[in-house]
Amino acid sequence: MNILVTGGAGFIGSNFIRHILRRYPGYHVVNLDALTYAGNRENLRDVEAEPRYRFIHGDIRDAEAVLDALKGIDIVVNFAAESHVDRSIADTQPFLSTNVIGLQMLLDCARHRGVRRFIHLSTDEVYGSLAADEGAFTEETPLQPNSPYSASKAAGDLMVRAHVTTFGLPAVIVRPSNVYGPFQHPEKFIPLMITNLIDGMRVPVYGSGDNIRDWLYVEDACTAVDTIMHRGRPGEVYNAGGGSERRNIDVVRKVLSLMDMGREYIEFVPDRPGHDYRYAIDSSKIKSALGWTPNVDFDAGIERTIQWYRENERWWRPLKERLEGASRGFWSNKA
Repeated sequence: MNILVTGGAGFIGSNFIRHILRRYPGYHVVNLDALTYAGNRENLRDVEAEPRYRFIHGDIRDAEAVLDALKGIDIVVNFAAESHVDRSIADTQPFLSTNVIGLQMLLDCARHRGVRRFIHLSTDEVYGSLAADEGAFTEETPLQPNSPYSASKAAGDLMVRAHVTTFGLPAVIVRPSNVYGPFQHPEKFIPLMITNLIDGMRVPVYGSGDNIRDWLYVEDACTAVDTIMHRGRPGEVYNAGGGSERRNIDVVRKVLSLMDMGREYIEFVPDRPGHDYRYAIDSSKIKSALGWTPNVDFDAGIERTIQWYRENERWWRPLKERLEGASRGFWSNKA
């Protein structure tokens, strides 16, 4: 099997590539990544010499680069995206360019090459926001995105749907909840918190910290995508949640406790514009239809994550230093 992973130098993409190479000795992976600020070849330094792995520096908006990367490819797994909510509020254009126009180019090229399957990674944020007593998002929940980021992802989902219906592209959409774990960029909520605390700095928390998220460890996100890639039905949407809803302030308190630090390290900051209150994922479809279930609960996953950032300062510190200045103000609750 030959797989093209787009955005494979990013957080979830790099973990997925490592997962595939480890689990399937007969699979070959091509990684197409534009290496924006969130793409980092260091994420896959340990597999660079693997003969079944090949890296291509290219952009999904570049038809020539995409068509070249697609030669001999059976399956496309698309992780390429702009994904930071606060950055989308500051400047929407890159999100439309990559998450809509870039995806359109990738879909057209995949159709031209006749790929056997196209897996598109979306997000639970396309569903909008829930109240505390509203239950959970299902695959039938109407799309009601509230941020420029989630609106761009919803537009991309609709473009995938159009290619399935109009052209018969064998595409599947995956909507995970908040993903966390090793190799996540330190601008995001959990790694920002951990790395700040390692440096003895306070943790910024939006508003009162009452916003609720469902957390999914990155290894479980990878097994969900793997399962859908092999057994998911073309044209379907699958939610994948961790079943671990937590208020943001409770996540902070958990990390403070595990790192033996006090609540004086919490810094409440002005809330994000249009901040969604709660995300919750109903994963019953992927569990019943495909047999997937998450294996790492939040308590175990957050301990592993803290330990990883403690042991890999050489990886995250250069990235953290680049956030000094204008970008440092981007604080996110989204993986």
